[in-house]
Amino acid sequence: MRKGELTRAAILDVALDLASRDGLEGLTIGLLADKMNMSKSGVFAHFGSREDLQMEVLKLYHHRFEQEVFFPSVKEPRGLSRLKAMYARWIKRVSVEIASGCIYISGAVEYDDRPGPIREELVSMVRAWQGALLRCVEQTIECGDLKADTDANQMVYEMYGLILALHHDARFLRRPGSVDRARSGFERLIMNYQNPSKNQPNQAQ
Repeated sequence: MRKGELTRAAILDVALDLASRDGLEGLTIGLLADKMNMSKSGVFAHFGSREDLQMEVLKLYHHRFEQEVFFPSVKEPRGLSRLKAMYARWIKRVSVEIASGCIYISGAVEYDDRPGPIREELVSMVRAWQGALLRCVEQTIECGDLKADTDANQMVYEMYGLILALHHDARFLRRPGSVDRARSGFERLIMNYQNPSKNQPNQAQ
């Protein structure tokens, strides 16, 4: 990477930390310039506007989420192994973000009724992740690990609800044991939807 690219990458790293802590709306060129010991014009040289900066921070967050959660999980065999891997890696990431903040979740609060390109990009990213979860659940049904009548959309809804509850209780209420509760909740989901006849030995005739 050339010097300009390295500087831009360093700015984005700091900007992501600030946005995770203060929200995307709390991210300003002035604050970022202070953190980087740069002038505002120096930061503007890499990002044409505050909105451009926010958009690039979103894309960086999404890229890291995919690298840490999605791509390693899809290396697992289709079915329950992959679904459990997705959730386990998701929990692990959220556990780290308890100290800093999740841009998907904080962004939903900031932009739920604020129209514009940032909201559209954020919605697109969250829907992409939910779509990946939905495909994984559907594949798990198809391979017989989950009951044939499993409502895939309902299961994804419940998984997402567990993560939202984890973030709320651990970050806002500072409630101990929230991560374990989120794991236990997922295990109960699996028990509820799992195909009881899968991998069971045939009954003697």
